[in-house]
Amino acid sequence: MATLREEAGSLGRLAVPIVLTHLGSMAMNTVDLLMIGRLNDARAMAGVAVAGTLIHGTVMFAIGLVMGIDPLVTQAHGARDARGQALALQRGVVVALLASALVTLVWAYNAPFLRLMGQEEATIVVASAYTRAQLFSAAPLLLYIALRQYLQGRGVVTPILVVVIVANLANILFNWIFIFGHLGFAARGAAGAGLATGAMRVFMLVGLLSVTALGRLHDGAWVPWSRAALSRRGLARVLAYGLPTAVQVSLEIWAFGAAMLMAGRLGATAAAAHITVLKLASITFMMPLGISVAACTRVGNFIGAGDRVAARRASWVALAMGAGVMALNAIVLWASGATLPGLFFGDAGAQGLEGVLPLAASIVPICATFQIFDGTQAVACGILRAQGRTLPAALINLVGYWVLALPVGWWMTFHLGLGLRGIWWGLALALALIALALLAWVGRYGPGSARST
Repeated sequence: MATLREEAGSLGRLAVPIVLTHLGSMAMNTVDLLMIGRLNDARAMAGVAVAGTLIHGTVMFAIGLVMGIDPLVTQAHGARDARGQALALQRGVVVALLASALVTLVWAYNAPFLRLMGQEEATIVVASAYTRAQLFSAAPLLLYIALRQYLQGRGVVTPILVVVIVANLANILFNWIFIFGHLGFAARGAAGAGLATGAMRVFMLVGLLSVTALGRLHDGAWVPWSRAALSRRGLARVLAYGLPTAVQVSLEIWAFGAAMLMAGRLGATAAAAHITVLKLASITFMMPLGISVAACTRVGNFIGAGDRVAARRASWVALAMGAGVMALNAIVLWASGATLPGLFFGDAGAQGLEGVLPLAASIVPICATFQIFDGTQAVACGILRAQGRTLPAALINLVGYWVLALPVGWWMTFHLGLGLRGIWWGLALALALIALALLAWVGRYGPGSARST
């Protein structure tokens, strides 16, 4: 039992700063929306929201590609292979630059895609200005991700949290300057918000690079750049791990995007209730996400060190921690009633949204039912990344969300007449199926199993 407690402590010490880091990233988005809201311009809010969906969906695919370095860094760190860790980062930088070119191209020509989605022209004008204003930041963002994954894979997480905390303060400043026009800059509204977001991404890259260099965080895990960083075989290996991760993340993101579109077909009240509960689910998800990253680091380090028994122990302790923390979240959600969704509203009745809060409160219990499944699948994905087995998660997400859950959710919503509850029962079904399938896969093929090699 002592080893289990020790492992739980090690995972916890890694996970807590990571959870806080992701919550800090969410805080940036919240501040952006609050400050844009001060413009009292419905078109600005709608344009930024629509553009945010496109930006998030495309950049997360690129981030998934860069995350292909995760098993390479974690295993090389466990094996005390300085060259392997350095090459993983360098190849991650190369992949980040290549991916950023594609992301920038999509962002630059976003208007045709938004028209294809049936958005109003006035919304497209704002969304396009907001997106184009941050074209310069795609590469800095992905380079920051590469460096972040390199440090996390070696168990260095606190400096990342420090950079995110400072970046939150910088984000407020940048928004104040570019949205409203201060310190000699013109007020640019929604376009200014995009410029502020881009500036914050550059700030985060420079900040993390500075902390890494000044703190010598790369000592023992670095070799000078060479042509080996451009090795076709090496880059192909990163992409072999990263592409399934990118697909898996994208399938999940766009599944929730499809659910949002279904909610929109039910009217403004249902859409507002849906996104309110989705915000709650996103907050609770940060906890198992932190444990997932910690699990990827610990399991990968143990695999690199050749200690399969420890890797298997870390896997199951992480799964138990992810399920346990989400069980607590489920209890809180069940007990909250309308209290937690009510935090997102001031005077809903005065805004003509009298039905939003009761409808959101009716969905919260369904959100509570899938918390344990959500935590389990998140941690299991981290374990698979540590092994370099990223394809199973992508295939399981494809079947769970797109073949089964979304069609069932559509049927329950529009044919059985369950309304918004049908959408959320579909999401609950997806997460349950995905979690159980991934749990079975880890049990059969996970670290230390007879079929793990």
